[in-house]
Amino acid sequence: MAASMKKRKLSDLSVDDFMAHGFDEDSEEDVVTKQEETKKGKKKHKQKKTESPQVVRKVDITTAKETAPDMKKKGKEAKHKMQMSRLQEVDPEFYQFLQKEDKNLLEFEDSDSDDSAEIDEEEEEDEDDEDDSEEDILSGDESESEDADGNEEEIDLEESDSDEEELHKPEGRLEVMSDEDEDDDEEEAEDQQRRQKGKLVTMAMVQKWRKALRDQPSLPILHEVIRAFRAAVLQTSSEEGEEDTKYRVEGSQVFNAVVGVCIKDVAPALLHLFGVKSWSKGKKTVMPSSHKKWNKMKLDIKTYLSDVIKLSQVLSEASVVSTLLRHVLQLVHYYICFPKLCRVLLKRLISLWSEGEESVQVIAFFCVYRITKLTQAKFLEWILKQMYLAYVKNTKFTSPNSLPGINFMQRSLTELFALDLHTTYQHGFIYIRQLAIHLRNAIMMKKKENYQSVYNWQYVHCLYLWCRVLSTLYPSDILQPLIYPLVQVIIGTIKLVPTARFYPLRFHCVRALTLLSDSTNTFVPVLPFILQVFEQTDFNKKHSKTSVKPLNFAVMLKLSNAQLQEQAFRDGVIDQLYELLMSYFNTQSHTVGFPELVLTSILQMKDFMKKCKVANYTRQIKQILDKVQETCKFITDRRSTVNFSLTDKQAIENWERQTKQQGTPLSKFHDNWRKLRDRELMHEIAGKDRISDTDLPTIKRRAVATDEDRDEFKGLFESDSESDQEHVTMLEKKPADRQDDDDASDDIDDSEDIDGEDDSEDEMVESPVVQGKGSPAAKGIEEKKGKKDDRKAVSDAVKRRSQKYQQESSSDGEGEDIVEDFEFSSDED
Repeated sequence: MAASMKKRKLSDLSVDDFMAHGFDEDSEEDVVTKQEETKKGKKKHKQKKTESPQVVRKVDITTAKETAPDMKKKGKEAKHKMQMSRLQEVDPEFYQFLQKEDKNLLEFEDSDSDDSAEIDEEEEEDEDDEDDSEEDILSGDESESEDADGNEEEIDLEESDSDEEELHKPEGRLEVMSDEDEDDDEEEAEDQQRRQKGKLVTMAMVQKWRKALRDQPSLPILHEVIRAFRAAVLQTSSEEGEEDTKYRVEGSQVFNAVVGVCIKDVAPALLHLFGVKSWSKGKKTVMPSSHKKWNKMKLDIKTYLSDVIKLSQVLSEASVVSTLLRHVLQLVHYYICFPKLCRVLLKRLISLWSEGEESVQVIAFFCVYRITKLTQAKFLEWILKQMYLAYVKNTKFTSPNSLPGINFMQRSLTELFALDLHTTYQHGFIYIRQLAIHLRNAIMMKKKENYQSVYNWQYVHCLYLWCRVLSTLYPSDILQPLIYPLVQVIIGTIKLVPTARFYPLRFHCVRALTLLSDSTNTFVPVLPFILQVFEQTDFNKKHSKTSVKPLNFAVMLKLSNAQLQEQAFRDGVIDQLYELLMSYFNTQSHTVGFPELVLTSILQMKDFMKKCKVANYTRQIKQILDKVQETCKFITDRRSTVNFSLTDKQAIENWERQTKQQGTPLSKFHDNWRKLRDRELMHEIAGKDRISDTDLPTIKRRAVATDEDRDEFKGLFESDSESDQEHVTMLEKKPADRQDDDDASDDIDDSEDIDGEDDSEDEMVESPVVQGKGSPAAKGIEEKKGKKDDRKAVSDAVKRRSQKYQQESSSDGEGEDIVEDFEFSSDED
């Protein structure tokens, strides 16, 4: 009974009985012998499966090792099930996604069992290898282990062996795919699926939508058009959306058709669906969000507005962007209903306003201005800040091509500052103070980097911007306190480095001060900074370098050392002084104190005319001097007729206003000069120089005659005869129609002419020597007489030849070559 109890199968034992019986009775030696027997049993089973269908193996530690992974596997399965159930509660959307995309991940029981079986086999094989290494060590104890086998339990492992036979064992090591390869493959698969998904849009569908939107627009038709537009936008963007689209747009023709339908017909269709003609009714503006149909159409409108912004970010052609911005101008009221989208749109519009072409800049500014007017309380301060920063960013470099765009940004930004003067004062105070801090650091530190923080285009354009803002918005009690600090900053900028290299920057600052003084009716001492140039520059000094192209001071901040040595530098400085003096005198020519104001300027200009020896410079300054003196006389005469005192401020203002309306000699002259000057500046901005350097005359040197040329024509052109053209006529070829008849006679006549010419020349040269007249006067007379006779002989020969020919020779090329050779030989002789 005891033996039968001990030989119970493993399936009949409970877990408690197995654990109690197997581990409590075995000794350490038994454990070793059991491992050996287990190894032998496995080897025998592998070698002779057919002969021994049943293998008896003892209950040992290996059985415990086999059961332990099963328990762990069951624990892992339970834990995994709990995680999946928790995931389903926490994130049901992701759980549904896993069910659709990877069902095997959720159905883990079968796969886990297979994997665990394979892992168990690998562990058993590893254990077998370890036991093989221990055979030699434990071979001496085989007899003892065989005696102890009678006391152990026998277990039938037939079922487990059959299971092992059914399992698949891979021959080699499997390669594991990397995460990067998996991601790439998934992305490619998704892209292909996304391209293949969706209904293909055709031209017939687009024509159908266009007709429906124009004839009888409806919400379903609008919904379909918006979805097709979204598909078209996704085709242009580099990052395609994860959302599947209903339609698929392929081909440029279909793309242009879809975008064209949306740009032309969507905005009128929206107005028709809402039942309104326009959202702006006079001064009153109604928002679409207040309409009763807004909730039904809100989602489609938001999708469409978002896609329009995306399309504007990928377009680059100026004409296409302008057309799209005109469409955005119609959708401004809808954008305002979505503040986040409106902010994104404003960023894009500001970028186009500061970086786009001229037409794009204008339309982008209109969009920004309309949004700002409608949402002044929400976006005005943010818009002013963003536009000012964009203005500073895009004024780092100035050229004739970019200067018009910079001027447009100044004027358009001034229009936005005019919407709210209180906000303008806050921004002006902050930014003017920032400019003053940079100037103070440059004055205190006196380092190159500090000077560069002031003497750059961004700083100069910012000064000019605030001068324009204060000038345009004058009169304003709110902005009046900003005039004085701005003037002080500009004057400090001029005085920072008052050298000739920075004359262009000085001239820019003087123009800004003149504009501010004229518009705000504020006296600013500008004349000293202009007249100082007369003292610092030596206009009589000869230039060491020549330059044909003039200097364009409108797009320059400083001059190089080479440019200071050129004649164009002095010419340009005189032109700038003439312009600045004329402009400033014009702003003050109607004032009561004009004669006293210009007294020192008259004296200095007279002194310059005495010292300067260059007529072109003195002529220009004299012209200004004459007009200034004439205007002084005009003002003095008008002052002599008034009967009010200098303390009557109102009477003085009225008198100056009348004088300005009537005009002064200087102001009339300035108006005519200004028209011509503006035309000249427009040519300079367009890149056209005042003189063209492509049509300059060039000196063409003649090629030096060779010895062969001299020998060939020595007998023909030894004399100094002036009738060169007559020689050419003699050597011209006869016409083709008379060539056959007169060949012989032509040869005879030519030889006679040449012989006669040589004889006359010899007589002319030798006659003074034979006669023995050595006086220079007599020799000159004889030479002239000989030349005269020679010319007469040649003319007679020409007359004879002209009777034979009635038309000119057809071979002009040879005649031209003969002329050149003739000139070369005569020069050398």
